[in-house]
Parts: sequence; structure tokens; C-alpha cells
Amino acid sequence: MKKNRLGNSDLFVPAICLGTMTFGQQNSEAEAHAQLDHALEHDVNFIDTAEMYPVPARSETSGLTERYVGSWLRRQPRDRVILATKATGPGRGMDWIRKGRLGFSRASLQQALDGSLARLQTDYVDLYQLHWPDRNVPVFGQYHFDPGQERETVPLRETLTAMAGFIEAGKIRHWGLSNETPWGLMTVLRLADEIGLPRPVSVQNAYSLLNRTWEKGLAEIAFREKISLLAYSPLGFGVLSAKYLRDPGAAGRVNLFAGFAGRYAKPNTAPAVAAYAAVAERHGLTPVQLALGFVSSRWCVDSTIVGATTLAQLQENLDAVEVTLSAEVIADIERVYLAFPDPAP
Repeated sequence: MKKNRLGNSDLFVPAICLGTMTFGQQNSEAEAHAQLDHALEHDVNFIDTAEMYPVPARSETSGLTERYVGSWLRRQPRDRVILATKATGPGRGMDWIRKGRLGFSRASLQQALDGSLARLQTDYVDLYQLHWPDRNVPVFGQYHFDPGQERETVPLRETLTAMAGFIEAGKIRHWGLSNETPWGLMTVLRLADEIGLPRPVSVQNAYSLLNRTWEKGLAEIAFREKISLLAYSPLGFGVLSAKYLRDPGAAGRVNLFAGFAGRYAKPNTAPAVAAYAAVAERHGLTPVQLALGFVSSRWCVDSTIVGATTLAQLQENLDAVEVTLSAEVIADIERVYLAFPDPAP
């Protein structure tokens, strides 16, 4: 398994990361452990989870994903696993997490991290991420910035100081951002340098054939500032597998959870998926091989986060990430992209 440096840190991560947000909702603890075992057997030792998982987020299941990962982790040599988790941000109505006090203050982040460490049954995480910004910013399918949604936020200086304290205490090795914008990333980097605190080493953002917004502003910043992209939703909640084109009622998160995949319900999504599926068929590939092969081969991606609900799906994803796309395939992908640029940002 190819390894890439995480930002400018001393940590090298595999080109594939196992996402876990189905654990506790669509997957039982035994199924979760089977996936984790299977991933580790295939040299995928990078595991990503979050305080708010599983999704869709509900008070009844909140924290189960970390608990399932934790009950597996206690059986593993800790230094064999690269573990990432995320602190829930404000503004999404999840009052059951930390009693709704979800700003990124030092006290709130301390509570979030301690809770995650307890559920994960470990005394440190390798990468601790801010799941989305504390400030008003369009996320999860929103694409217009709305000044009317401005709210009081925790000063970035306090958040960065908290992260530095966690690193000094040995509770985290590195920290990162998620669902971040060019302005946000540059502001954090500039402030960290100004006050002499550790920089984030990565950004976990959506990146797929349906959403290449990373390339339009963040890619240059990440290249010049040595920040890793951890690409999530490379299959667009399974939409890029084309299974919903073949069968609109197919089993999966899009149909299981009403409104959950709203970002993929935009007008140009289905035509784009059909066009990419045609490219795959023309070149003797499956839609999954095309989608994952594209993301994993991009120079700007250091690790592709894949998730599954069955071992068969997981193996298909692991195999697809290893597919090498020819120059002809890439050229065909670019032609489709010009016709349907970012239909599901």
C-alpha cells in the first residue's frame, strides 16, 4: 500500500483510509469489527471516525461509532493503527452532544476530546480534526455564503491554543481541519505562524467526480503550504456507483434516510453520473473503478476515505482505488467535467 506524508508531519498514511460513519446505524459492532479487520489485513491502517457518528446523527446512536472502533482498537497494537477523529462543530442543531455547547473553545474541545478518547479506549489520537468551522460557512451541499447567518464564534486564537495544548499533553499527535474553505485555511495557517503554534497538517473535504471544488482554490494553497487533502465521499454517497440510475429504489443511504443526500439531488447530478458511467463502460471499467481510480490518482489527494456496509463493498472499493486510469480515460473524464462542472458541490 502506497504511503503519503501527512502534511509536513513525520506521519505517513496509506493512500486509502477506512471511513466508519455507518458503524452503529447500518453496521452492527460485529460487522464493524469485520470491516476493520479486513482493512488492516490489506494494509489499510488509517481509520477515520467522529464524535457525532454514526450518520444520520441521532441522539439515540450518538457516539456508537467511536465505541465500536474502541472495542476493536483495544485488541490491536496501538502503534499499528493511525486513528483520526473529529470534534462536532456548532450550528447543526445537535443539542445532545456536549449539551449543545459545540463552539471550539478550549473547554468545549477538551470535553469533546476526552469523550472521544474514552469511547475509543485510547489515550491519544493521531489526527484530531475540527469537523466543520466554528464560523458561519456553507457546508454539506450549501454553496452560497450568507452573511445573514453570521453568529458569535470562538476566536481562532483560543482554538489553536487548545490544539497546541492537546499536542503538548500527548493527547493528539497532529490536528486538521474539515469542510474548510480557502479563506479559512489561509487564515488558520497565517495565525498559527504569527503566534508560533502548530499548524494543521490536513483538510478533510469532499472530493469526487461530482465535486472538484478543491481544485479551484484549495489545491494551490495545500500544495504551497504542504497541507494534505483527505478526500471524503469519493463515491458521492454511492451515487457514482450508478446503482440509483439502474434502480432508483436501490438500497443505500440515499433512500434509507430522507433528505440525507440532498446535495446529490441537484438537477445536473443524474446526467453527470450517466455520462461518467458511459465513460467507464467504454473503457471496460465499472463506475466504482472510474470514480475511485480518479480520486486516488490525483496529485492533490494524499488519502481517499472509503466506506462500506458490507465486506464485499469494502473489497470492491479497495480494489478500485488501485486501478490506474489511462490518459484516454482521464481525457474523457475531463470532457464530461466541462459539460457538468461540479453538479454536487
